[in-house]
Amino acid sequence: MRVAHLSLTDFRSYPAVELELDPGVTALVGPNGQGKTNLVEAIGYVATLGSFRVATDAPLVRQGAARAIVRCAVVRDDRRALVELEINPGRANRARLNRAPVARPREILGLLRTVLFAPEDLALAKGDPADRRRFLDDLLVARAPRFAGVRADYDRVLKQRGALLRTAAQARGGRRPGTRRQEAEAGFAAAGAGDPLSTLEVWDAHLARHGAELLAARLELVVALRPLVAKAYALLAPASPPADIEYRGTLPAGPATAAELEQALRAGLLEVRRAELERGVTLVGPHRDDLGLMLGDLPARGYASHGESWSFALALRLAAYDLLRAEGGDPVLILDDVFAELDARRRAALADIVAPAEQVLITAAVPEDVPARLAGARFDVSEGSVTRVR
Repeated sequence: MRVAHLSLTDFRSYPAVELELDPGVTALVGPNGQGKTNLVEAIGYVATLGSFRVATDAPLVRQGAARAIVRCAVVRDDRRALVELEINPGRANRARLNRAPVARPREILGLLRTVLFAPEDLALAKGDPADRRRFLDDLLVARAPRFAGVRADYDRVLKQRGALLRTAAQARGGRRPGTRRQEAEAGFAAAGAGDPLSTLEVWDAHLARHGAELLAARLELVVALRPLVAKAYALLAPASPPADIEYRGTLPAGPATAAELEQALRAGLLEVRRAELERGVTLVGPHRDDLGLMLGDLPARGYASHGESWSFALALRLAAYDLLRAEGGDPVLILDDVFAELDARRRAALADIVAPAEQVLITAAVPEDVPARLAGARFDVSEGSVTRVR
């Protein structure tokens, strides 16, 4: 799998740009702030329908423009597909596949798969649980695009149930009035539900059903990733204690099937009902879980050095790459300003691991940041122009 052509209109800093890409390694080289990351961010957006840099779409549209267009030609198994995304902040985005509109943008998920390394990945080792949950869920969607719908359904139910809990909490006097937005959400839920408590069990059932499907998939994913993470970390940091991962959920360990997890989630929600009504938030479910990272017998967070934290974050991404590769061909590897963060030994180890990939896209401030092992095509990026170096 590879990207053969990228075309941008009013995306980030680019009024327009066309980029032909070859198989193998391509380096995008230029000073910081010139638009290198914008290019790989656009490719990542096609793969995930989201940015690894920002949570909303508005910053992706060039200042003064109403929308942004990303076109990407993807080659897979000698077949070429053209994916077009129209990004409309504040309105629904639109997508086309081979010039034909699709009903929803997420129908194009799976056509392009990427694994992206970036300085922001340090949050996987040092950041909040939300960063690690997103890592797991994004990988679930890359493996099976239907999980984009599962995750969206769970988030929708969680939001509606939260609004209902806030309504009940305010009615019981156990919580001060929230923001106007919270009060509007709560009022909407109450208007459709009558007595909030009378419908809470209905939302419990919805949350347990969607949450169990998401949770079962995460648990299976962590089992598949564990040996791959350990292997990748050992290659990157052979002198360090061994790396391990484990899923840490709000439910007791034990249930494994979706049906068992659904029953466990419903029971868990009943156990914390009083606390939820007092606080106005959902206290049980996959939205509160974490991926535990261990180095030997110690948690990586708080105990790992900076180099060990970087190696763990890279090991997670490399494990994702190995898993996707085993299940359906090489994903496109994107290394955004990563080598500048690594010492010489880790640079060489990472270069050796990724060199055989079908397509590797690298951004770097100076040519010297690209290891010789990854010599290939090069584009210079400066002041909004992208020029191929012959």
